[in-house]
Amino acid sequence: KHRQKSGECQGPGYKTPLDAMKNGPREKIVYVPCIQPLAQEKKLPDYLATVDVDPNSPTYSKVIHRLKMPAIGDELHHSGWNVCSSCHGDSSKKRDKLILPALGSDRVYIIDTGTDPRAPRLHKVVEGELLRALNVSTPHTSHCLASGEIMISTMGDKQGNGKGEFVLLDGKTFEVKGLWTAGEKRAKFGYDFWYQPYWDVMISTEWAAPKSFKRGFILDDTNNKEVYGRSLNVYSWKEHRLLQTIELGTPGITPLEIRFLHNPQEPQGFVGCALNNLIQIFYRKDDGTWDAEIVISVPPKKVEGWVLPEMPGLVSDILLSLDDRFLYFSNWLHGDIRQYDVSDPRKPRLVGQIFLGGSIQNDGPIKVTHDEELKFMMYCKQSHKSDC
Repeated sequence: KHRQKSGECQGPGYKTPLDAMKNGPREKIVYVPCIQPLAQEKKLPDYLATVDVDPNSPTYSKVIHRLKMPAIGDELHHSGWNVCSSCHGDSSKKRDKLILPALGSDRVYIIDTGTDPRAPRLHKVVEGELLRALNVSTPHTSHCLASGEIMISTMGDKQGNGKGEFVLLDGKTFEVKGLWTAGEKRAKFGYDFWYQPYWDVMISTEWAAPKSFKRGFILDDTNNKEVYGRSLNVYSWKEHRLLQTIELGTPGITPLEIRFLHNPQEPQGFVGCALNNLIQIFYRKDDGTWDAEIVISVPPKKVEGWVLPEMPGLVSDILLSLDDRFLYFSNWLHGDIRQYDVSDPRKPRLVGQIFLGGSIQNDGPIKVTHDEELKFMMYCKQSHKSDC
């Protein structure tokens, strides 16, 4: 929303992340993409849920609205805004549209959240055929740019082979403008991305070829470098050119979510490598090239009653607190969310953990037979120690 400060009309968001942290109000509603399992068989569309998170509201913690998509089988994924704090200096910009890419259909939905924030409505549909006409598919991450445009990463070509690219949408009309990458070099795979103009850099991550992961998880495919990614791709932000590929090797298979530190003068950040449950720090070296190294490793749990004898955590989403003090990430299979103190980015310390679901449950069908991180707790359980 527009805010008046010292006689100057500002644009959306905040001047800096710390400004947002210190002066931003508590959110009163959140939007949650909800994906239907077995959508085609059940003939049910995905929907966007609006959740009341105002503790003073009579509908606190309740879903107060559901916006159903007009098609079936979209598989909504990461959402983004039409404009953000990168447009803070432009008072003509307004954050009132939510961008919803769909992995399954290649569509991009533009949702009007400004007319009635508690009951969003469909504003526009960018049909998948428009992306496939550019020989890209499977849109994933949406970021708004300081130019007013919207940039969306894509993971495949129109046949479902791996291809890391980025589609640009006009920030006002939401028409497809074209592809972002210049030059002949392209990333082998795509997934997430984050940019840091201060260092003239954008770094993207890799999942796999859509024709592989759309069939479901196939363990053998993860060992095939032609099917599953294991690299970070470094671009010049100004020139839109792919400059460097950082090979992460087998430990770094499926580097998914990536986050730069919010401090623009810090040329470093974190990336979660899902398959082997690692967090790596990426950083700029003195010669101007970039590198990465492992700083957190969550060991798998030995289990019974599951498809494999060992269950990895499968780190999915990660985020950094706005003051760059804490790193949070979720172990999707294990079911826990972790908080690490990253005041020293190369020496993270686990300072918080909560289990919200997942496959590791006391009364669930999967039995943990050995857990490297819970040796003391297992000893207490087996010996029935009263002081544990």
